[in-house]
Amino acid sequence: MFTPTYNRAYILPALYESLVSQTSQDFTWLIVDDGSTDDTASLVASWKREGKVDITYVKKENGGKPRAINTGVELCESPLFFCVDSDDHLVPGAVARIVEDYAAIREDNRIAGIVALRGTDEHTPMVTWIPKGLTEVKYWDLFEKYHFAGDTSLIHKTEVLRKYPYDVAPGEKFIAETSVYYRLDEHYLMRTDNTILTICHYLPDGLTQNFAKNARENPIGYRKHKLYCAQRSQTLVGKFRETTLYLVGCRMSGERGGLSKAPSKVIGVLCELPASIAYHTIFGGKKANG
Repeated sequence: MFTPTYNRAYILPALYESLVSQTSQDFTWLIVDDGSTDDTASLVASWKREGKVDITYVKKENGGKPRAINTGVELCESPLFFCVDSDDHLVPGAVARIVEDYAAIREDNRIAGIVALRGTDEHTPMVTWIPKGLTEVKYWDLFEKYHFAGDTSLIHKTEVLRKYPYDVAPGEKFIAETSVYYRLDEHYLMRTDNTILTICHYLPDGLTQNFAKNARENPIGYRKHKLYCAQRSQTLVGKFRETTLYLVGCRMSGERGGLSKAPSKVIGVLCELPASIAYHTIFGGKKANG
């Protein structure tokens, strides 16, 4: 179990209580504190004194969530790496379910991990369930091919994740978490479990609610990720969407000649106008340092 956190002492207790309540305690909670200035350290210290959960706490200089995850993967001593955000909490049987799922994939080198669900409660997924009958899948295909529109709980084999650290540009602090998951697709499948493990309520200070701001402040990572997505997409709608966002990333990062690097020059030309509109309306119309 891994949690990256930054100034979330006000919400972490809900996650802690859900870990205390797990029907299986076969886990260690690894917390990487990304330079918090609140009382996260003292809060975690009090939990360690309680001894109800096996906790490893590491504090590092603020560098953003992807770098915190890289640190967590490096330090993780468990065979599985389950990133649970500080504003989430787990259903009581989550760990037991993961242990059961892992037994089926432990020796299967085709499988990088388990994709389960996040929900607003134990019975309500975020938008959709995983399509019935789908037992193994590429993470990209889950969304583009099978039209899944929900949110996922991802549990990866630690030894696999160590091969694919987040590539965060110098001077930036963020790149999409899917930038790693999609790279895993090139060599692995994910085993599906249509079960809600994580309860999620997006907070105003969360990354999901601030995607445009994150893109402006981390334009190189955004551009690189969207170029990969444009190259990966197999549907016409997907190619237009991702190429448009890639061109927005080019504008924000000051990348010249971005159109020449688009996977399809024809689609790139057609996406220039919507990219310009999106750049000025959704993304603020200027580079992060402009």
